[in-house]
Amino acid sequence: MIDAFLKYADTNSLFRPGEKILLAVSGGIDSMVMSHLFITTGKDIALVHCNFSLRGRESDLDEEFVQQLALAKKIPFYSERFNTSEYASLNHISVQVAARELRYNWFEKIRIEHGYDKIAVAHNLNDNTETLLLNLIRGTGITGLTGMKPLSNRVIRPILFATREEVAGYADRHGVAFREDTSNSETKYTRNKIRHLVLPLLRTLNPSVESSINETAVRLSETEEIVKLFIGRLRSELFTEKENHISLDIDKLKPWLHNRTILFEIFRPYGITGPLVKDLITIISGRTGGNIFTGKYRILKNRNEIIISGREASEAVSYNITGLMGFQEIPLVISAEEVMVSTGFSIPSDASAGCFDSDEVLYPVIIRKWRPGDYFYPLGMDHRKKISDFLVDNKYSLPDKENSLVMECDGKIAWLVGKRIDNRFRIRKSTKRALIITVRI
Repeated sequence: MIDAFLKYADTNSLFRPGEKILLAVSGGIDSMVMSHLFITTGKDIALVHCNFSLRGRESDLDEEFVQQLALAKKIPFYSERFNTSEYASLNHISVQVAARELRYNWFEKIRIEHGYDKIAVAHNLNDNTETLLLNLIRGTGITGLTGMKPLSNRVIRPILFATREEVAGYADRHGVAFREDTSNSETKYTRNKIRHLVLPLLRTLNPSVESSINETAVRLSETEEIVKLFIGRLRSELFTEKENHISLDIDKLKPWLHNRTILFEIFRPYGITGPLVKDLITIISGRTGGNIFTGKYRILKNRNEIIISGREASEAVSYNITGLMGFQEIPLVISAEEVMVSTGFSIPSDASAGCFDSDEVLYPVIIRKWRPGDYFYPLGMDHRKKISDFLVDNKYSLPDKENSLVMECDGKIAWLVGKRIDNRFRIRKSTKRALIITVRI
């Protein structure tokens, strides 16, 4: 098994000579066998252990057991105690998900703080089979059917090649001590039901069911690479990145509207799940303004495009500027300066620059989000116009409308920022000084 371990690591580029590996060790048979393999082959390692405080004294004994191994082998040891049940309750997630989040976040923290290259976790071939079946039962796309990866970012699974029986055989031959987690024999968790009830039944149909399922997972993983290549090219054709959002031309998307799988894969990075694809199709086929919210994103139809933007709440942005230097403290302002209007002076033509008669700009100046009822006199016009009407008439997208800012002074709107200044603040023949403000748009 040592040869198989080294070969598997080499084939999958799990670690290079000289790399420092952080081993996640629970004290169970898998992690203790993994530790024995790393120690036997002379790797530079440390042990990390999470005490999830879920099994009372048993949890504490697990921690002490792993610590004793580290002391005996003179290996660095890190441990942390978590209130997993409380974390799960506060975040409205299951205990299993909570434990996963807590351990991986903490592992990465320790890895960075102490300069380790990889984090090794002790999943075996049976674990991989169970994960694949679990995903299949819950419903998943092709990614969920590819199983665990030997290498994922900085997390490695160096005994993923070995069955649970092979791990147990190695422990027996080499006298590897371990602690038995009594919760592994319970069937109240879905994974344990698959392990103790479903897989034994499947073995009556195919004694090598784990190997067969994992061979299928490997083929699906290779198929996934083809899908990713195709979807990546499709996204590059469909998506246009703007400053605050991503837009997608619906006409270009139409050839794929009949294919729910392609839609799912295209929009998956933006929080679309299988059940949400139907809602997505409804939005695409519906009227302007239809939208759905995913975890971090808002997907919105605006005329003949789909707009994907962050889900941040439309908070009331407001800046109070008491003098020229105050503009420099605002994140969206690139520069603000006063210049003399003399021979050779020219008004900037770029929409990102607002040019005003400085004497008309009275402080304090307020930059804020526009509100219903706001109006101004657009440059070149001698009658007022509602901001809302101006945005509609000039066909600004819904995100542009929602996020538009105005610059107000003395109760008057001097600038629909980045779009049009107010005619009352324009540069005239009598203007002596100009205030030029350049913003990011």
